[in-house]
Amino acid sequence: METLTFFDYSLIYNSFSFTFATMMAATLFFWLNLGSVAVAYRPALVITGLVTFIAAYHYLQIMLSFGDAYTVSNGVVTATGNTFNVAYRYVDWLLTVPLLLIELILVMNLTRSDTVRKATTLGFAAALMIILGYPGEVAADMDTRLLWWVLSMIPFLYIVFTLFVGLKSSIASQPESARGLITLACWVVIISWSFYPIVYLMPNFGVESAFLAVEIGYSIADIIAKAGFGVLIYMIARRKSEAEGYVA
Repeated sequence: METLTFFDYSLIYNSFSFTFATMMAATLFFWLNLGSVAVAYRPALVITGLVTFIAAYHYLQIMLSFGDAYTVSNGVVTATGNTFNVAYRYVDWLLTVPLLLIELILVMNLTRSDTVRKATTLGFAAALMIILGYPGEVAADMDTRLLWWVLSMIPFLYIVFTLFVGLKSSIASQPESARGLITLACWVVIISWSFYPIVYLMPNFGVESAFLAVEIGYSIADIIAKAGFGVLIYMIARRKSEAEGYVA
């Protein structure tokens, strides 16, 4: 287990707690505001809330696992010998990352065939990206970690290409009031998701306190990519609902 100072332990534990609270608050916000958007966009908002709910559950498990892996006495942090379960993050991502892309497709309200095709291909690519990343996350050998990082970047680059090239015509067909927000949502996906592979490589870079950097980095990225992205999805749904004459 990693050797932590009391400051390191407190910072990591509090980041888990803060992220859990943020995800739960976001879930309540999205689900309680279903009636403020037109019926066509409510499935996207339901999935948005589901993403943050799943994330909240797994952050609670992460927090409990971290608390079980260390004990604190008189400001001294000692490893208990129990394993800190990093798999919780990957189970969370395996469920939520494909849903993040699906909610973006749903809020665009494309034709049924386009929705199924784009949601299926993007969802599969996202799941593959997470699956390929996990073996490297748990690998002790840095070369092995780098190999799996490279492999996981292949579906990531496909997602980037699809968002900025494959969806270009679909974005252009959106109402003018929502078009800018949808483009912004695509950028948020790319920028926030780009943070994950950088954090992933912290141990390879030989960063001091890499464990601290990874846990804090992932928490920040999750808040932006899930709760922050969800707020954009809600705003898009509201704008499109208003453009279609829906009155809450």
